[in-house]
Amino acid sequence: MRIKKGDQVVVIAGKNISKRGKVLEVFPRSHRAVVEKVNFVHKHRRPDRTNRQGGILQIEAPIDVSNLAVVCPHCDHVGRKRKIQLAEGRKVRVCPKCGEVLERD
Repeated sequence: MRIKKGDQVVVIAGKNISKRGKVLEVFPRSHRAVVEKVNFVHKHRRPDRTNRQGGILQIEAPIDVSNLAVVCPHCDHVGRKRKIQLAEGRKVRVCPKCGEVLERD
């Protein structure tokens, strides 16, 4: 997948258009990702031992990866990223505008 956990992304389609957030979780099989502070849904919970109050909770729901675009943390460029192969043989994502490597250590 072109989006990984920890990436900074912007929503490019849907009801949450132009919202930015960090990817919290990725589901490759369903082609979806959970983004921080994006795509809130209401979940009705009954009172139980762990949640004595119960009530209506707001949680982040997964959003389709096709509606997300990666943001370069160095130059703030939004869009597709290029993949290059380093001298050691490892492939990494690179920003086409500034040339910075987007992989986390």
